Formats: sequence, structure tokens, C-alpha cells
Amino acid sequence: MTYEVTVEPTGEVITVEEGQSILHAALRQGVWLPFACGHGTCATCKCRVLEGDVDIGEASPFALMEMEREEGLILTCCAIPESDVTIEADIDVDDDFMGFTVNDYQATVTNIEDLSPTIKGITFQLDSSMEFQAGQYVNVSIPGVEGTRAFSIANTPSDNQVLELHVRLLPGGLGTTYLHEQLRVGDSLEVSGPYGQFFARYSDPKDVIFIAGGSGLSSPQSMILDLIERGDDRKIYLFQGARNLSELYNRERFEQLQKSHSNFHYIPALNEPEATDEWTGYRCFVHEAVNQYFDGKCEGHKAYLCGPPPMIDAAITTLMQARLFERDIHMERFVSAADTSDGASKSALFKRI
Repeated sequence: MTYEVTVEPTGEVITVEEGQSILHAALRQGVWLPFACGHGTCATCKCRVLEGDVDIGEASPFALMEMEREEGLILTCCAIPESDVTIEADIDVDDDFMGFTVNDYQATVTNIEDLSPTIKGITFQLDSSMEFQAGQYVNVSIPGVEGTRAFSIANTPSDNQVLELHVRLLPGGLGTTYLHEQLRVGDSLEVSGPYGQFFARYSDPKDVIFIAGGSGLSSPQSMILDLIERGDDRKIYLFQGARNLSELYNRERFEQLQKSHSNFHYIPALNEPEATDEWTGYRCFVHEAVNQYFDGKCEGHKAYLCGPPPMIDAAITTLMQARLFERDIHMERFVSAADTSDGASKSALFKRI
């Protein structure tokens, strides 16, 4: 059984399979709807049901409050149509967004390496080319794990049959434990993508600040390499945060990039260096390094933040205090499956006629 979802104000019509989310169907049919996390936690894909029956699914109570549910608001990444539906979406497409269609791929592992004690770099060969923008992510189906897991793409779009992922081992995480302990070269996994609204705004002439923490380096790595590959002459700053030197992965790669490209600046920071670490750089959290480096004055830049929510929140505060405001700050929060299991109950149907 299928249902038709009409998107207002554009009037576009999406065919949705039974049990399929509205957003999932839209992305696979080339119909753009606003979204970011794709897992019911960020509220970017919030829309209003004008007509029809919708099961709101596993939407976080923080992203979709009870009052909003009663008013007919949904998150399209979770919402499952139960009839033909009309929704109203706030459609404001960024001029730099390319809107590539989401497709399914078979990804075969060609390399696994230890990037740090807790992060593995996994490289796949795709069975066909995938068009994506630097900064976007894919969903990976992992054996024995319900649903999918999202990982940002670390390679550049020019390598469109290669997929490089940085996977941090999460204690008790079924997906990351499998990828760290059981995955082998030659294994194949099902992958879908590209997803996400985290990408470089090439049309904006401002110099660029990247702030990355942990495996959140993956998206900035893709974006920086893509900018350099394109011959972009803006000043590019990468602030990479880690606890200690062993966790500061790909350091040599970015130090070499800094030597060969005068417009690229690499600024790492360690917040808890080991006594044995020979470290003369910043000894603080990465957002504090940004503040010190720019002497509290970040206006006139474009900023891209990628990493765990506490790092993102601290970096946003720092940047705004340094006179960089919302229109010039873009972010990708790395939220684990455990973070999305917040006890949100599955609601009854929304009915709007």
C-alpha cells in the first residue's frame, strides 16, 4: 500500500510506501524537505499536518514538545503516513545546496586502520558512484543492529566511488562495537546516502573556521580537502580538539597540508595531555583555543562546527561572544543511538482534516 503526501506551498507530491517516513520517501524522489539529523532529535524537519492521518513515530520530546504534537506538528524524519496527507513545510533552500538524490549502495571494506586508540578509519568501495557534498553523511546498516547508524563522509566528492568513515568506539554501542571488533576487509554493508544539510557555502567570500572534536573531524576533513582541491583562496582555519596526543589523529596530514597551502592554518588543542606527551600547543578545550587564537574577535568569518553536543554548545557560545552570529554558524552534532533513546513514547495518530 502507498500513500500520497502533498507538500505545501510547492504542491509537490511524494509517494510514500507503507511504514516509510515522509522524509525518507522525499529524499529518494528528489523532493527537498528541510532536515539535518534524520533521527528525530534536532527538529530541523518540523512540519505541520494540514490534512490526513500521521503516526509521529519516535520523535524526541525535546525536538517535538507535547504542545506542538497537539497542534499538528510532526518531524518528517519520523512521521509515517496512515492516509493521504497534506503537510506545510518551511522550504528555504540554500543556494549552495545541490540536493543530490538519496540512493542505496553496497559498500565493500577495502581498508581498516587505527586512527587513535578509540577511532578507526574504515574505507569502502561502493558498487556505483555516489554524488554528495563535502560535509554530508551516510546511513549504514550493521548486522544484528536495529535500524541504521549515521556516519559523516571523510573523503572528497571527487572520490565518488570511495567512502571513508571515522568510527569512534562508544562503550556499549552495538553498532560501533561491531565495526571495531567484527568488521573485516572484504565484508560488505548496505549504505544509503547522501544525507544532511552540513556543507560548505562556496558562494560566501568570508574566511572559514572549522572546529572539530573527536571523530567529528570527518566532515571538516572532507570539506577542507574539497575547498583546497577546488583552488579556494579564502583563509581556512582548522581547530582540532582532543583529550591527549594519542587521540589527535591525522595531525601529520594537516601539518603537511599547512606547509603546502599558505591559506590553510592548522591549530590543534589538547585539554588533558599526558605527562609523556611532548606538547607545546594549546592546552585547553578547542573552543577556548579559538577564542585565544582570534583574541575574542571572530566577526567576518564563516564557521563550521562538528562533534559531540557539549563541544558544539561551547563553541557556539564562544563564537557568538566573539561577534559571529547565527547566519554564519553551521553545525553537525554527533549524536549516538543512546542519545536518541530518551524514553519518548510513540504517539497516537495526528489527524488533520
